[in-house]
Amino acid sequence: MSPADQGRKVSLAESIGAHLLLVVAVAFALYPLLWVVSLAFSGAVEPTPRVLPVPIEPTLEHLRGVAFSTLQVPGEPDRWLFGLQLANSIVISLATALVGVVIAVPTAYALARFEFVGKNGGMRALLATQMFPAVASAIPLYIILDGLGLLGTRSGLVLCYATTAVPFAIFQLRGAFETIPRDLEEAAMVDGATRFEAFRKVVLPAARPAIAVTALFAFMSAYNEFVLAHTMLGREEMYTVPVVLQRYISEFSADWPKFAAGSLIVSIPVMILFYIAQRHLIAGLTAGGVKG
Repeated sequence: MSPADQGRKVSLAESIGAHLLLVVAVAFALYPLLWVVSLAFSGAVEPTPRVLPVPIEPTLEHLRGVAFSTLQVPGEPDRWLFGLQLANSIVISLATALVGVVIAVPTAYALARFEFVGKNGGMRALLATQMFPAVASAIPLYIILDGLGLLGTRSGLVLCYATTAVPFAIFQLRGAFETIPRDLEEAAMVDGATRFEAFRKVVLPAARPAIAVTALFAFMSAYNEFVLAHTMLGREEMYTVPVVLQRYISEFSADWPKFAAGSLIVSIPVMILFYIAQRHLIAGLTAGGVKG
């Protein structure tokens, strides 16, 4: 057997082994998701142990029970409760991402391009805010929102989420702006552009993938957050979806089929968002990784 044939056999064996490992890894990743799908479409109330997560007595009853829940108030027409709660999550998450990006973009640009008094101290202060979990600030935020009259409102929850979204976005975008060569801005200013025009027409388009990914992370952190939403929101129609899902799990009982059905429904906006932003993900995730 020639060395070339041996090389081809070794290469084929490596390829088969690599693909087998990938299949096993994908199976491990998908197995919990298949269980969620199985529970959501199973008619049995109690989940039964089995190797293959195949729905038992398939039904859409759990999905309908979650998606079409209503808010009944005496003397008023019924309102689509789950629709209000899903809209709360989407609106609050979008507003958090918008606030985070709008504040972080000019701040990160200034930190990446200029030297000024307090720059290093400010960076250390921002870093310090990332060292503590958001729940550690729940009581101060509660008192502040109560004093401002924003307790139990979407605006108040957006402000709470912005306290963590803004520092993260600044760090992420500062690294992205540092990777954009200064020569591009200088060339634009030589051609007659002002600093702001160079920033708007040169830097922002170049940083668009990083901005998109930063906004996506801010959206996801707000969309999945539970503790602050559970603490700050008191009315059922103001709840976000993590709080809604938690209500299916109590101390003494758990409605797993409805919990799984709700999990599938609330994941749809996230999947749509990832599909829309997928072309920015790879470029944006690596934008702040290399300085040059």
